[in-house]
Amino acid sequence: MSEFLSLKNIEKRFPIPGKEDYIAVTDVDLEIKKNEIIAIIGHSGCGKSTLLNMISGLDRQTQGNISLKGHEVKGPGPDRAVVFQNHSLLPWLSVYENIEMAVKKVMPELDAMELRERVEKFVSMVNLEPAKDKLPGEISGGMKQRVGIARALSIQPDVLLMDEPFGALDSLTRANLQEHLMRIQKSVENTVIIITHDVDEAVLLSDRVIMMTNGPEATIGEILEVNLERPRNRVELQHDPEYIRCREAILSFLYEKFAKEDE
Repeated sequence: MSEFLSLKNIEKRFPIPGKEDYIAVTDVDLEIKKNEIIAIIGHSGCGKSTLLNMISGLDRQTQGNISLKGHEVKGPGPDRAVVFQNHSLLPWLSVYENIEMAVKKVMPELDAMELRERVEKFVSMVNLEPAKDKLPGEISGGMKQRVGIARALSIQPDVLLMDEPFGALDSLTRANLQEHLMRIQKSVENTVIIITHDVDEAVLLSDRVIMMTNGPEATIGEILEVNLERPRNRVELQHDPEYIRCREAILSFLYEKFAKEDE
């Protein structure tokens, strides 16, 4: 796997009138490989979402360079897709139409048959065929998030960026969506960067875990390699020495090296 997403010397400052700039993140250097799943974890205020927004192009770094496949990231583009905790579906469009709209915008060259085949492929991929004609208000939170994932993947991005996508869901729904994500990522073979507060989620899903120090002036504290074969079974992993090692390393980082008293 070749390195294809590069962050070099990244810093983000936010101006505060009459005061010194607030430095959210600084000195971030990271190389991410094609088809890799990366988890970013850290306490609230450590710049996780700020980092994701800069990779997506929704925000610009104050210093440094972000490049994807050799091209500088200067703004949003179809090579990167974002899934937020808030699914951001259009409430007046059906499940099918929400996905269709994204495909039409990014792939206007598709004819009617190609468009239908592509939308139906991703509706099927997240097991939403029975609900494809329903409006977002008529389906559950977990199903809405599946629509958001299908919509993001339907435009064939090189990188899928996920900002705590399962954080507002109950534990069973979250586990179900984690399984969906692992299965889909294996099928489409893109790079996934997921922000999470959940230690078990980070170890279950990722190839590497990026652990952020506390803000302000947050940076990468440690990078943990997760040496677990895929596919991964969450039940079997509970007693796997590598899973236990990774989990303990993250907990030690978060609650011993960089504990926050106000959380």
